[in-house]
Amino acid sequence: MLSQSFEDFCESLKVDNTEDIDIKFKSITKRLNKSFWDSESEEEHGYKVGSLGRNTAIKGVSDLDMLFVLPDDLYTQYNNYEGNGQSALLQCVKNEIKKRYPNTIVRGDGQVVVVSFSNYEVEVCPAFEESDGSYTYPNSNNGGKWKKTDPMPEIEESLDTIDETNQHFQHVCNMVRAWKNHIGFKIGGLLIDTLVFNFFNQYPDYKSTTFDNYLSLFQDLFKYLKGLNKDQKYWLALGSKQHVYNKDGKFVTKAKKAYNKLDGLVEDSDELYEKLQEIFGKDFPIPETVEESAQATFALSSRSNSEKFIEDMFPIDIKYNLKINCEVKQNGFREALLRTLLLQDKPLLINKQLTFFIEHNEAKDKQLQFTVYWKVRNRGDEAIKRKQLRGEIVRGTDQKVERTSFKGGHYVECYIIHNDVCVARDFLDVPISYSFNSAIASY
Repeated sequence: MLSQSFEDFCESLKVDNTEDIDIKFKSITKRLNKSFWDSESEEEHGYKVGSLGRNTAIKGVSDLDMLFVLPDDLYTQYNNYEGNGQSALLQCVKNEIKKRYPNTIVRGDGQVVVVSFSNYEVEVCPAFEESDGSYTYPNSNNGGKWKKTDPMPEIEESLDTIDETNQHFQHVCNMVRAWKNHIGFKIGGLLIDTLVFNFFNQYPDYKSTTFDNYLSLFQDLFKYLKGLNKDQKYWLALGSKQHVYNKDGKFVTKAKKAYNKLDGLVEDSDELYEKLQEIFGKDFPIPETVEESAQATFALSSRSNSEKFIEDMFPIDIKYNLKINCEVKQNGFREALLRTLLLQDKPLLINKQLTFFIEHNEAKDKQLQFTVYWKVRNRGDEAIKRKQLRGEIVRGTDQKVERTSFKGGHYVECYIIHNDVCVARDFLDVPISYSFNSAIASY
């Protein structure tokens, strides 16, 4: 029963728009071949790299990393360019793609040319092939310079490991991405694949795993991840041994929380499926027999008919950091920030004005176009009694004002939507407890 839930969940994570992505990939490749190689080929000189190339992407993936190999004489031309030759090269490639997609947003972004389609973007990296099989590509930042990338050994190692593990390496990489998207933290796809690759090598018995063993596998995986050094600056990528950088180490603390949820649980544990949904999201399947149990019925009864889920509204692909906070006021005077109260375990009483606000939005830092959505959710007996569970998702601004009105728990979640994809999310959770027991209602 549990193994079937894992298998069904992995099946649900498969990329569902590969045909459209292939059409766009071939179209861009053909345009660039015509521009730079005097060819009509839809396949030559173009390569899918990144998670799609490594076959570890999941449904909702919002970018296709694409490498296009240019003739060597262009390197000489732009290397000798007066000024920022790397920027000029990206502009040249951008102009050629624009000939194929004149009504589509096409922009340079430091090291790539980004072509924005509905729900996903193609990031075209123009490159020059080196004798060792690696590639030199332009970085237009800070005056311009050339950098090296080596994606082909990463793709080969990933595909070989998928075969060696009977696809379970792919499935586990997919589920780690689902965990990242549900919890809402930023970690690069290559780092995910590298860490999972390292895990399989450290726990070689799992190379012959089946879905029957997935509970113990993820208990061990989260134990492995939480034991890593969050301050470690980089890992060596699978295959290529390139440096894969770790910006903030958030995945280590998130893995610790996930491990604590699963630690000690077995297949017949009453709260197993609840914990699995807390980690991987509401789409992790619950068998009908479990849903019909008394405990599951109680859990479901706390849901309001009006509750919405961002997963049902937009594809999820968390790529940017987001942090929200809340200012607590009484009679117009500021008392504290909510995160500070949480850390100090101080109670939040009724009749407080709460101003939730975005403290940091990386999408804004990158000057991307985006919209903001908020969700307020009350929990507990009092919320059920008053029929004020709430849970709607509404479009808003960088602030949302609420007021505490009755006892119970609550959480507030914020979402950043870019190109019709949820690319960042964060939440403030207020646990239901004696010392911290005020819920919120519309202000």
